[in-house]
Amino acid sequence: MAVFNPGITEAAGEVNLYSYRQPFLIKPILNKFTQNTGIKVNIMFAKKGILEKIKATPGAADAVLTSDIGSLNDLTEAGVLQPVKSKSLKQNIPAAYRHPDGYWFGLTMRARVLFVSKDRIEPGQVTSYEDLTKPELRGRICVRSGKHTYNISLFASIITHKGEAFTRKWLKGLQANLARKPSGNDRAQAKAIYTGQCDIGIANTYYMGKMQTNKKKAAQKKWAASIRIVFPNQNDRGTHVNVSGGAITKGARNLANAIKLLEFLSDNHAQQFYAGQNFEYPLKAGVAVHPLVKSWGEFKADTVSLATVAKHRKTASKLVDLVDFNNFKKTSGN
Repeated sequence: MAVFNPGITEAAGEVNLYSYRQPFLIKPILNKFTQNTGIKVNIMFAKKGILEKIKATPGAADAVLTSDIGSLNDLTEAGVLQPVKSKSLKQNIPAAYRHPDGYWFGLTMRARVLFVSKDRIEPGQVTSYEDLTKPELRGRICVRSGKHTYNISLFASIITHKGEAFTRKWLKGLQANLARKPSGNDRAQAKAIYTGQCDIGIANTYYMGKMQTNKKKAAQKKWAASIRIVFPNQNDRGTHVNVSGGAITKGARNLANAIKLLEFLSDNHAQQFYAGQNFEYPLKAGVAVHPLVKSWGEFKADTVSLATVAKHRKTASKLVDLVDFNNFKKTSGN
């Protein structure tokens, strides 16, 4: 595996890859891909701007790896991807977690759950996203920015199931129950619960694993020990999930190799290793989850198509602005 500059390269036995996923997650598995296939992977890691890079230099990248549905949807709508027909990808990835026309494929999954205080929230007290607007939770909820891509996807899923009017009202109710202005990352919500600033947070499951195993910042183990995961909506539609995923660019010059790479990432060995590195869930049926992830319990995931959810992301973002969600100010009534 090599790092490449985004010039246009076409060579037998190579594939050029742009990645939002971090090196520690995928370098080992890409090395394994090269060992198994002889195909060299040239990779460029990025934190943002991949769409702009593809537009600026079409054909420089053959494939893309992203960390959520939002980026996949943006790439699809921008017209820089091409549909892929692959029997392996279709068999390995459930229909809800791949684009219906083959423009992208989920590779790992995480659930957007509730972190609740073990001491201050009784089991069964909060069981759904809808419960977050209960009056008894006034001033007890923490959340990161409503505009963050993870929350936008969650809100878009609620629009998908309950409609725009309901979701607007729900966002107002959630805002009314906040303990502080939306801020920080998902781990910051766990810390806020540990310190007593709030009793409930919204977060992705893999952050629990990262905190439980953090050797460099041992305090995070205490944050994790103070909270319990609640998988919302187990009695109806299931918990909202998101995916990391992969796609093939429209200008791919090493198309066959790029498809082989996505197929490899969707198969047994890669699925188990890839998901295990970040405490996520494999998408291929029958692949075992990491033991730590298994310890959090089984849950029913929302199986509505993420392609459908993605169509509501712009409306979700608009609603966050309309209710002025991020400008929450604590008053005596909160």
